[in-house]
Amino acid sequence: MKPRFQLVFDNPSMGGEPVRAATRVPADEELLDAYSRAVVRTAEKVGPSVVKIDVQQRAADGRLVRSGSGSGFVFTPDGFILTNSHVVQGAARIEVVLTDGRTCEAFPIGNDPDTDLAVIRIHLPELTPVTLGDSASLRVGEVAIAIGNPYGFQCTVTAGIVSALGRSLRTQSGRLIDDVIQTDAALNPGNSGGPLVNSRGEVIGVNTAVILPAQGICFAVPVDTARFVLAYLMRDGKIRRAYIGVAGQNIDLHRRLVRFHQLTSESGVLVISVEPGGPAAAAGIEEGDVIVALDGRTVATIDDLHRMLTGDKIGLKSKLAVLRRSQKLDVEIVPQDSPRRD
Repeated sequence: MKPRFQLVFDNPSMGGEPVRAATRVPADEELLDAYSRAVVRTAEKVGPSVVKIDVQQRAADGRLVRSGSGSGFVFTPDGFILTNSHVVQGAARIEVVLTDGRTCEAFPIGNDPDTDLAVIRIHLPELTPVTLGDSASLRVGEVAIAIGNPYGFQCTVTAGIVSALGRSLRTQSGRLIDDVIQTDAALNPGNSGGPLVNSRGEVIGVNTAVILPAQGICFAVPVDTARFVLAYLMRDGKIRRAYIGVAGQNIDLHRRLVRFHQLTSESGVLVISVEPGGPAAAAGIEEGDVIVALDGRTVATIDDLHRMLTGDKIGLKSKLAVLRRSQKLDVEIVPQDSPRRD
């Protein structure tokens, strides 16, 4: 194929002739080669950090029986591994297989069913940790690469794009996970807990679910949420968090509202449902309200709200700022201890 050049005019108002610009427009083959190289580099960089997780549970007669498998990835040099809660939940024994063939027992460190994340640990030398990226700066259309062990096929790589951001996902167990990443990078049973990475080889999410029988609709917990959760799991083994009893999604605010109410962010959290009998219901929060602040701190996303609803707010009066149609209201609310849903 002949190389293509971008044409520019030399002073076209004076009838100048078109001249070739110095920058050549890449041919389609070159663009595809660049994409392929990016995927290859990412797979080579992240692949050694991805592990296969085999789980055994204790049968009624006391024997250990294999109950399933999933994926995970090493995120510290000393053997801490991030995976999904549903992969290791209720395990009597956890075995990890590395890409270099090494196998060892893993030990549970912490578990958070509310975000479907768990941390386990292995004790082996010469481990390769991943690089955690930034999910807050993600944009729809970016390259997304998933690495995992679908149906036991170890270190399988699939690629696609970020299809949507800010989704809410209800799992089969009934838990609602907010602010997930939607991707069309193919996932299958066994991919759960594996990393979703960008073209630079940085982890942007933890693969967690697919919608069957739909094709190309897969979900990952964003890495910013995972980074926050794993810090508590490594320290305390669990997260004791407050909750207010709403389900929400991120929403952009009209600039007129932002200016009129002198808000510091152009986004907030739209309340899509209110739990009957919960703190929000008692405080008078309604579906359609938009949460923009908690105790004077800006709430721009669901992640912001989750980070603010820490254990020290349980049972204490807080002030929730919400937009209801064109009005801004300050609502007094008392967060409760998040019910355990193990």
